[in-house]
Amino acid sequence: MASDGARKQFWKRSNSKVPGSIQHVYGAQHPPFDPLLHGTLHKATPQAPATPLKAKRLSTFQEFESSTSDAWDAGEDGDELLAVAAESLDTEVAMETARRVLRNHSQRQERRQLQEVSAPGQKPQPLAEPAPVPSGDLRLVKSVSESHAPCPAESASDPVPLQRSRSLPHPATGALDGTSDPSTLSSSALSEREASRLHKFRQLIAGPNTDLEELRKLSWSGIPKAVRPITWKLLSGYLPANVDRRPATLQRKQKEYFTFIERYYDSRNDEVHQDCPLQIHIDIPRMSPEALLLQPSVTEIFERILFIWAIRHPASGYVQGINDLVTPFFVVFICEHIEEDDADAADVSRVPADALRSVEADTYWCVSRLLDGIQDNYTFAQPGIQMKVRMLEELVSRIDEHVHRHLEQHEVRYLQFAFRWMNNLLTRELPPRCAVRLWDTYQAEPEGFSRFHLYVCAAFLVRWRKEILEERDFQELLLFLQNLPTAHWGDEDVSLLLAEAYRLKFAFADAPSHYKK
Repeated sequence: MASDGARKQFWKRSNSKVPGSIQHVYGAQHPPFDPLLHGTLHKATPQAPATPLKAKRLSTFQEFESSTSDAWDAGEDGDELLAVAAESLDTEVAMETARRVLRNHSQRQERRQLQEVSAPGQKPQPLAEPAPVPSGDLRLVKSVSESHAPCPAESASDPVPLQRSRSLPHPATGALDGTSDPSTLSSSALSEREASRLHKFRQLIAGPNTDLEELRKLSWSGIPKAVRPITWKLLSGYLPANVDRRPATLQRKQKEYFTFIERYYDSRNDEVHQDCPLQIHIDIPRMSPEALLLQPSVTEIFERILFIWAIRHPASGYVQGINDLVTPFFVVFICEHIEEDDADAADVSRVPADALRSVEADTYWCVSRLLDGIQDNYTFAQPGIQMKVRMLEELVSRIDEHVHRHLEQHEVRYLQFAFRWMNNLLTRELPPRCAVRLWDTYQAEPEGFSRFHLYVCAAFLVRWRKEILEERDFQELLLFLQNLPTAHWGDEDVSLLLAEAYRLKFAFADAPSHYKK
């Protein structure tokens, strides 16, 4: 028991605070130290009032502190920090300083803004000095625009000119009330986005060796009109990726094409070939856009291109539908040499003869590249088209059974409406501008014309689901499918169609057994 008493006495003696003992940490659990309420660092014990014993402890600690020299050096920095913290701040001086900083910042910002919108060589006018806030008003200034607005007392005596709000992004064109036209903002944002994409295309194409894979990724969502001709030539494999080899390649291929013209075109009058040019001559007036293709010079170009291709590919020869595949290439390439925004009604007679010869040769070689990948669509009995129509039927039966059963119930066969979709690659179903946008993605997509086109046709059919299910007659249903209302379609409609087609490809392309039930 004696040892226990000695131990208790020891702890009582050790109750005083010494350097290194556990102290309260001011934070979430303990209230912060308030220098305005407490003049000294040491906290009084709440259980007992101040006594000579506490003063003795303070003096003992101070004596111990003064006799101890360590790295903290508390006697120099700590006392000064406490003295600064204990001093009450002059609120009026602080507020006046804050107002001065905000006023100077506002003036610099508006001076910079006027310099940006002012004409070159025109010196901006000096800004009016904002009215000072009375020193007695201790309200905080929340924004620069609020600091410029005078209080009612000031407005009565000393009016201040209204300052333009700093929130306007374009002060020179913005509305006075701070509102902007949403259509203007959206069009400006769209133009900026288009300019950025065009810059990326030009930078990629102008490189010493164009990265075709990167060009395909960039072209999938559409190609700007200014770079569409050269982009199509690169993605078709007509032009090489090396920029130094392109001029020589163009010259060589154009010379080769017109050599074919000199060698074979006169044979169109031979008895063995006379059926081919006759069928071509009949099919061209049926094409669209009529205003462009019915011009005599354009008709002659199409007749030469189609006949030369038929002569050089005797396995298939000329088949109806091939003529529609020439139009998108010709329209895109002729846009380099005309001023009209709409190439459908352009006057080709004003295009120089050399430029027209280049367009003709480029169109021929790009069409040849395209047909090389889908030539089984145009051989005897057209087995490629028949196989794709069967695949379309199986695919639609999987993705929309209601549409599939509705067509079956009314005895509508897929071959009756989808044959033309496969034969013309949807050039008859879409306006020319939409067909060009569709072919942007076909050029960018691996095997776009041969494989991806299947999923586009499936998405295209399901797109008209509501209208198809509303038709209850065979004749009306077939007429609707053969004359779909796409005359007012735009790029946004084509983009939605392509997005749905990509989703279907992602789900079914690498799993062919999914076609079958």
